[in-house]
Amino acid sequence: MRRTSFRPERVGELIRQTVAAFLTGDVRDPRIGFVTVTGVEVSADLSHAAVRVSVMGSEEEKARSLEGLASAAGFLRAQLARQLTLRTTPELRFQLDRGLEHAQQIDRVLKELKEPDA
Repeated sequence: MRRTSFRPERVGELIRQTVAAFLTGDVRDPRIGFVTVTGVEVSADLSHAAVRVSVMGSEEEKARSLEGLASAAGFLRAQLARQLTLRTTPELRFQLDRGLEHAQQIDRVLKELKEPDA
């Protein structure tokens, strides 16, 4: 029996790829809008994975997309179980990544500061 040793980073990358593939092809839930996986952090014991996503749209659309992703978590975990040779498959938790929004807000403020008053 071949035993593969997965590090959290490797498992995180496999989770990112699987979730991204799901979002580009298999999504049937109308609540899930335009979602991009920005990162995955897996716990040291590989039991939990925090999947960070960026969602385009209003706050209401973002909330709906997160609800849809949460309801798809079981399906995605089953997909991962088939791909990973781990004793247990990490439990997926989706979190909204506001990094891009924050960067855009900072950029907007800096532009306003540079512009002379009209």
